[in-house]
Amino acid sequence: MAIEKAIFRRAELLLGKEAMDDIASKRVIIFGVGGVGSWCAESLVRSGVQHLTIVDSDRVCITNVNRQLMATTKTVGQVKVDVLRERLLSINPAAEITALQKIFCEETAAEFHIDTYDVIVDAIDSLKDKALLILMATRTQAKFYSSMGAALKLDPTRIRTAEFWKVQGDPLARALRKRFKRDGKFPARKFQCIYSDELLENEGKNAACGAAQCVCPKAVDGPGDKALLNHEWCSSKAQVNGTLAHITAIFGFMLAGLVLSDIVKR
Repeated sequence: MAIEKAIFRRAELLLGKEAMDDIASKRVIIFGVGGVGSWCAESLVRSGVQHLTIVDSDRVCITNVNRQLMATTKTVGQVKVDVLRERLLSINPAAEITALQKIFCEETAAEFHIDTYDVIVDAIDSLKDKALLILMATRTQAKFYSSMGAALKLDPTRIRTAEFWKVQGDPLARALRKRFKRDGKFPARKFQCIYSDELLENEGKNAACGAAQCVCPKAVDGPGDKALLNHEWCSSKAQVNGTLAHITAIFGFMLAGLVLSDIVKR
């Protein structure tokens, strides 16, 4: 397809045709397409990934607009993976994008058949589910990359990569290691993470939700302000912290960079 060749002309100029063919052949799955995962997905598709599965159970919330790629005032209330899939296909109509509105957890883990993928990317928030994905993914032959916490950060120069057991200053990594040690279950192999050792505090009151707390577990029909004010899911989370777009995007882009760099090196 002529348009497809044109889309990736600059990438092929840098990487070469063989590398682009390898990138196009890989099957990639991203768990969690919020502030980090959505930007990772876009970067991968713009760089030539043709077979991508995106997994997330949420709908777009008004408080997602400040940092999530597909979140706008027009997409509030819509299923995240569906909106993101539409955008990714607008970039490359020939791509095979599978959107799964599901939660990855102990009850559903087998449904994803993660051992059939070449690359697994973890951008899950939930500690329990994240730990499970790490344990399962490191027991497959797939390359595996994980994002640690991207909230409560401002300085992009402190974002870096490290092997999981060498991540320092990140509360999520610390909690995961503590959980693995408590349960006596450990990742089967080493894997790279994106993290930042910066940890700020929330300065605003009710900053995530405004004056009203989140009380909307499902979509509400109707355009305009009513739709915007009735799509909020933050209250269902154990903790809500402030987050900025440039940080989550860099996390996502760095994950994509790890994926692409590994394919090219091979």
